[in-house]
Amino acid sequence: MRQSILVASVFILCAAVFAKNVHNPSKWEDDIQAFEQSAREKSITQVDVLFIGSSSIRNWKIDKWFPELKALNHGFGGSHIEDSVYYFDRIVTPHQPRVIVLYAGDNDINYGKSPQRVFHDFKQFVQQMKEKTPSAKLIYIAIKPSISRWKLIRKIRAANHWVHQYCMSEPRLEFFNIDPPMIGPDGKPRPEIFVDDGLHLNETGYELWSSMLYPKIEQQLGVR
Repeated sequence: MRQSILVASVFILCAAVFAKNVHNPSKWEDDIQAFEQSAREKSITQVDVLFIGSSSIRNWKIDKWFPELKALNHGFGGSHIEDSVYYFDRIVTPHQPRVIVLYAGDNDINYGKSPQRVFHDFKQFVQQMKEKTPSAKLIYIAIKPSISRWKLIRKIRAANHWVHQYCMSEPRLEFFNIDPPMIGPDGKPRPEIFVDDGLHLNETGYELWSSMLYPKIEQQLGVR
């Protein structure tokens, strides 16, 4: 009897811990509604480029760095790849972008997800893209090396490796590897491209990303 009670107690405890750690995409509902409201107010329909993903996207001043592009920023800070999959019908499909720029996976790894899980969710995003935006191309920005998450770099690079290999097998996908230019001579992330938290980019960091990404977007759009 005591053993049964002990087993039941352990099961309940494990279930509670698991439930606490389950990622719930519905927590972003307010952000998604804000995107939809903004699109309605500005009468935004089809766009050339849609930026989507976590805070590295949200903080990107698209109008400043890509003024010639008909672009839309749907970044919501703290999000995982699975969140962009979950809301694909509401924040990607209506705009039928010619190019999707995705940055996500950073928070996933920090949350405790494995590189394999990140890769799985990436493939889910690609599947949504193929089904619902059949003419779109995708540029995936590699999970960045950062000062604050340097302890996770092996997992980050493992996830990047899986995604990179997959992108090489799909003509509509491009892997944008921002890892090497963000690393300094000492083999660690360059502090001058981050804000004080050691995680998010400052203007110098965004200048670096933008200057490298712009020609890739133009190429995917057929401009060059």
